[in-house]
Amino acid sequence: MSDVTADPAPGAAEPPAPDPAVPRPLGVARTPTGDAEVDRTLARLADADHLPAEGHVEVYEDVHGGLREALSALDVRPAPPGPPR
Repeated sequence: MSDVTADPAPGAAEPPAPDPAVPRPLGVARTPTGDAEVDRTLARLADADHLPAEGHVEVYEDVHGGLREALSALDVRPAPPGPPR
């Protein structure tokens, strides 16, 4: 194999470098949990993809609060009936 790279064609423009000031999606995949409320809350994370870094805190705090509420709701739900005695 050769370490030599081919020169671009004359007059070919190089792709523009990404602008560091423009937010870029993180591309983090979210696997559905099966709980509609939790899935809606986690879907909010996609909003951070379109915000500058300083805007992420609000999104993360919102998602964290929603997940805490979902976990707290588990404590107040009645337990399923057990087997008859």
